[in-house]
Amino acid sequence: MQSPRTSDDDDDSTWTDSETVTTASALELAAAIRSSRLTSRRAVQEHIATLRRRTDLGAVAEDRFEQALVEADDADRVVAAASATDSLPPLLGVPFTVKESIPVADMPYTGGLASRRGIRSSADAVAVARLRAAGAIVIAVTNTAELCLGIESYNAVYGRTGNPYDRSRVAGGSSGGEGSAVGAGGAPFGVGADTGGSIRIPAFFCGVFGHKPTPGLVPSTEQLPSLTEYSDTDTDPMETIGPLARRAEDLMPLLRIMADAADLPDPTSVAFDGRPVIIPEQSTYLRPISADLVAARDRAAQVLADAGGEVRHVQLPALRRAAQFYLLELRRHAGHPVGELFNLFAESPYEGRRPAWVRAHSPQLKLAIIGDRIAGVVPDVAQRKIAAAADALAAEIDEAIGDGVLLHPPFPRVAPRHNGTLARPWLFGGAAVFNLLGLPVTQVPLGLDRRGLPLGTQIVGTPGNDHVTIAAAQEVERRLGGWVPPPA
Repeated sequence: MQSPRTSDDDDDSTWTDSETVTTASALELAAAIRSSRLTSRRAVQEHIATLRRRTDLGAVAEDRFEQALVEADDADRVVAAASATDSLPPLLGVPFTVKESIPVADMPYTGGLASRRGIRSSADAVAVARLRAAGAIVIAVTNTAELCLGIESYNAVYGRTGNPYDRSRVAGGSSGGEGSAVGAGGAPFGVGADTGGSIRIPAFFCGVFGHKPTPGLVPSTEQLPSLTEYSDTDTDPMETIGPLARRAEDLMPLLRIMADAADLPDPTSVAFDGRPVIIPEQSTYLRPISADLVAARDRAAQVLADAGGEVRHVQLPALRRAAQFYLLELRRHAGHPVGELFNLFAESPYEGRRPAWVRAHSPQLKLAIIGDRIAGVVPDVAQRKIAAAADALAAEIDEAIGDGVLLHPPFPRVAPRHNGTLARPWLFGGAAVFNLLGLPVTQVPLGLDRRGLPLGTQIVGTPGNDHVTIAAAQEVERRLGGWVPPPA
């Protein structure tokens, strides 16, 4: 594996081969472009070439390659005309991708719904606009699960997305196209959305970093299927937009830009001396976590212990009911059954009056609609008991973490084969529980298993401590290596 370079590396020869360009961080690329050691056109071209070479993955929903090259030439002209004292945009000329359910001007905006085929966005989402104002260049929008509801990124509009390490396995969902594109080396970073693990599960399956910010930090209401259009609030504590990246050093700079919050604390200021590193004795899964993932989590814990953290194994028995907590809370705060969401976001009329679960195209959306109807008939008294248990879990976790972190795999095993997650809603509980609790989480890659599939774990913090989870991710990457490029 190629080790990350420092962003101030001024050796021109560093940028002479394609592999270097498509393994660098966004900060490294930006520094090289600003100093004229690398042109934006070359940076964009190399990533486009990677995405074209890996069309077998189905990661790209629609590209804007030609427009991106024009914008790259514009960026190179800006650099050429700048003086030594000019302040250039921080991501000038750096390519990136965006989940198709997040608006990008003049690009498809369907959320994978066949009924929205042909719908294009008239404007950028706020987070996308901020990245473009920082000089970054959108090269493609990427595939998602139908209506963004599912662990597998498949829909009738764009088809199925595969994993860059093994096409027979899922890339995750719902930001699966982002995970696949970034994991394949097709973009240094991407923009995903996370309401129940939709950044972290694809990042895990595809071997890259992903960060779910503290709720409210990054504007997220424009994504599909955000419900703020149909409610009296303009925020949703469970919905977040955040970055996926192949290098951990990019996460905080990207978060600052997307949040328009330059004053977010610096991860390099975080010392781990005495900070708790919590390992729950229980998990959210109905079956044991795989031995490889437990070992990987423990390696990450040891890195943080070596940095001064205090590893503690803590009893959190309520974690076992996390998926149940999440599903009921999702139904409550949405205010609409999933079947109604299907119709709310549809743009073209359907013939007849067939139920939504029949009209859905992907098996996982059909099952989500049916399962949601079951959740909707849980008696009020049971719902109150479940809500009380969820509140108790939140208090337990907050007390346990304090100013430290908690480690928990986002999934009980490595990326499964296609259709291997159907009718198993408990599988996403290990990621979704932290949406329910409103906590910032950084997904960290931890090498590959014996089959060449990515390992990883989540690093969870308390609200506002995004810099702490990102600092932990950087320390783990420094010691254990981070993203491993997949075979060509």
